[in-house]
Amino acid sequence: MRALLPSWSDWRPALRSPGADLLSGLIVALVALPLALGFGISSGLGAAAGLATAVIAGAIAAVFGGSRFQVTGPTGAMTVVLVPIFHQHGASGVLAVGLLAGIVLVGLSVAGVGRAVRYMPAPVIEGFTAGIAVVIALQQFPSALGIAHAHGEKVWQSAADAVSQFFAQPHFLALGIALVVAAIVLIGGRLMPKLPFAVLAVAAATVAARVFDLDVAPIGTIPSGLQAPALGFLHPDQLGSLLAPALAVAALAALESLLSATAADAMAVGTRHNPDRELFGQGLANIVAPLFGGVPATGAIARTAVNVRSGARTRLAALIHAAILAAIIYLAAPLVAYIPLAALAGVLLATTARMVETASLAAIARASKGDAAIMVVTFLVTVALDLVSAVAVGVGIAVLLALRAVAKEARLHQIPLTPPVDDTDHLTEEHDLLHDHIVAYRLDGPLFFAAAHRFLLELAEVSDVHVVILRMSHITALDTTGALVLKDAIGKLEHRHIVVLMSGLREDHRRRLAAIGALPTGGADHLFDHTPDAIACARYLAPTLAGSTP
Repeated sequence: MRALLPSWSDWRPALRSPGADLLSGLIVALVALPLALGFGISSGLGAAAGLATAVIAGAIAAVFGGSRFQVTGPTGAMTVVLVPIFHQHGASGVLAVGLLAGIVLVGLSVAGVGRAVRYMPAPVIEGFTAGIAVVIALQQFPSALGIAHAHGEKVWQSAADAVSQFFAQPHFLALGIALVVAAIVLIGGRLMPKLPFAVLAVAAATVAARVFDLDVAPIGTIPSGLQAPALGFLHPDQLGSLLAPALAVAALAALESLLSATAADAMAVGTRHNPDRELFGQGLANIVAPLFGGVPATGAIARTAVNVRSGARTRLAALIHAAILAAIIYLAAPLVAYIPLAALAGVLLATTARMVETASLAAIARASKGDAAIMVVTFLVTVALDLVSAVAVGVGIAVLLALRAVAKEARLHQIPLTPPVDDTDHLTEEHDLLHDHIVAYRLDGPLFFAAAHRFLLELAEVSDVHVVILRMSHITALDTTGALVLKDAIGKLEHRHIVVLMSGLREDHRRRLAAIGALPTGGADHLFDHTPDAIACARYLAPTLAGSTP
């Protein structure tokens, strides 16, 4: 536990030279403001929930997290998971799920499973990232088109309904604002990436809407200050039905936060995050944020990248970002309430455009058909169903393809029984052994459930022999299925009066084969440490077996 808690060394550099962190924290706060508002609205709990999440979760994760550059808050990926929870369980269900997910994350950190994200296949990551971008874009269709109520259980269904309503009664003002804001954010960000064009564009749209009295829907009333909801959202009778969504939220929070921290390490020189401590910090953040009406949070890749590129040096930058957002809540909440929803939709549309790395997608698509298939399936499941299902399906396909590739490495080779010292003598002796109906096979690679049945077919069909020598020293892995299949093959050979000898059997493999009765019937007399000893035994047995019918 001591390794998971903050230490003085985390803050000593910040107190010595805070200037760079103060400036970076200000820039990140300006970038995070419209995103927090937008993701709060998209989740169903409103803009105030998004701001509360950015402040509370952002501050706690900055202090307790495992990365000195990580910026935590509401994210688009989490919003995708929260929308169906909100529709099924309401706002109280979302708050309860966030708290439960935080408890799970703390448990994962104590168990030390933070390093598991390193084994996530790259095609899965790229596939669900692209899928998330599409889902977030679809979520913005109602606001961007000026549609107050769009119906549909899935995001793509509500987007289609919004489009249908828009064409039935077009309203181009909201669409124009969204497109202009998105264009300003994208073009301005490319030309001058350090300027907060999202805030500038939203501010300009808000001023224009007020001055010209434009008919566009605003965010609405924002509470002046953080307000703790009643703890009535923790209904004991609902905990059972909320457990599965909480596990899904915890899995997503762990995955996205650790990926974001890894990306921060890649952008900064000489840094490395602590994955278990990062989970601990995210867990605490998600436990406390719902107590102030906040939605579940994760490390935010886009805001973390802005933090690093703005010159952040320590955790102070992320903490300053949270403090500035808190000041906005207390001092400027009435102004925030006038922001047009279409303007926030434009910011999020621009965000989705920057989420997709086309070069990475193209590289994976060119790498192999298998990787391309994993990426495409993960993308489609993310858009059509949900993110957790997409990750499960993508990882499942990746595992199956990996097992198939490993299984192809397994081989059954018929090998020469004499060393090729002299070609003439070698061929003569080999001919004599074949004349005595003695053959040897070497088993290479893993003998496990994905490959074992090929050995059964190849080995059991051996014919016109009296003795089969199995050289086992090159088997890299042997599971119970492989042992059972080998037992079946040996049984079929011995049923045809073919003697089976083994050489080079590892001790752990010997124990496994013995435990299920998969050793040759001769027992220890038919097991040899070295292949020459097995050959000598085969020569001794061959004359005795010559009269039997193989």
